[in-house]
Amino acid sequence: MIGIGSYLVIGLIAAVATAISVPFIIRLAHRQDWLATPDARRMHPVPTPDVGGIAMFIGILVAIVAASLINDFDSLFQDSTEIVGVVVACAIIFALGILDDIRDISPPAKVTGIVVAAVALVWFGVTMFQFRVPFLDVFVLSDDWVPLFTVLWLLGMTQAINLIDGLDGLAAGIVAIGAGAFFIYSQDLTAGNLLPQPNIGPLVAIIAVGVCVGFLPFNFNPARIFMGDSGALLLGLLMAVATSVVGGRADPDTQSANGQTYFFLAPIFISLLVLAVPIVDVVFAVIRRTASGRSFAEADMGHLHHRLIQLGHGPRRAVVILWGWAALLSAVVLFSALYSTGSALVLFIIVGSALSVFTLLHPQLRREDSQAHEADLAKDSPRD
Repeated sequence: MIGIGSYLVIGLIAAVATAISVPFIIRLAHRQDWLATPDARRMHPVPTPDVGGIAMFIGILVAIVAASLINDFDSLFQDSTEIVGVVVACAIIFALGILDDIRDISPPAKVTGIVVAAVALVWFGVTMFQFRVPFLDVFVLSDDWVPLFTVLWLLGMTQAINLIDGLDGLAAGIVAIGAGAFFIYSQDLTAGNLLPQPNIGPLVAIIAVGVCVGFLPFNFNPARIFMGDSGALLLGLLMAVATSVVGGRADPDTQSANGQTYFFLAPIFISLLVLAVPIVDVVFAVIRRTASGRSFAEADMGHLHHRLIQLGHGPRRAVVILWGWAALLSAVVLFSALYSTGSALVLFIIVGSALSVFTLLHPQLRREDSQAHEADLAKDSPRD
């Protein structure tokens, strides 16, 4: 079993490599005019580099090379070609994303590129083997179905992260929270001998945490750089890989290290709950755009973060609120999966209620509503 200390070292290396790369990428972007200009949907006041995915890609590669040099990870590199598949798929996704950031490419071309990356994952065996639907049964995927599920899983994850990337620091923070929670979950599965070894999932998850942590100081409001499609697609790929090779390979019918059964919290579905915020956003985006007869690729102002802004929250507070919901959902899922007692759920309900009140009834929002109401009364009152 690979020690948690070794994983944390790799996460730290990914964070440092990403952080060191960002200032160089910012200067390069300004020289090459790789900048996102403000418009109705983009709330930043000045043109800002939008190729942060370059720094993330560097962080991923440096972390993987570092892992290959640490003896604890020998089994991942010597007994499997899956790491090679991850690198190849990352390169494809990065090339696709950076091309879109610099020149813009059509939605069908983007989907085609993601499908090619998924085919690379299948070729190198980076796939799920099975999944359990709670209350039903375990479905073992045949060789004919594996490519389709891999494509759909990768498309879903990449689009979820891409769509939530609408405010400074939002996507990076949510992925850091979700990947961190999933790393803890995968460690519990490993400790309980529920996850066939070797498994690259925990390594990929901690690398995702590292690149997000390294990128966030430059991306939080006011952002000096955006991750762009190259970064969002890379993070979606990392999450798709980690969740599929852990959730799609763990045995859901046995006990965890702490005695909790995984029957009701089927492993592949835990990944959906940990990333519930971006996934809910993409589901409502599909429903909203389908109902209005618009193309799914057509941008709009109906995402969760846009709605928080419309409620009166500032960009920073909107991001922190969504981080809070992501952290709360991840905590609920982790506690339910790792422990058999439900006593702490009361605490989660209290925290969730408080977060709901803060989201909908923040004192500043009430003050602004009161001031607007008073202004309307003054305007409508008769004059002498």
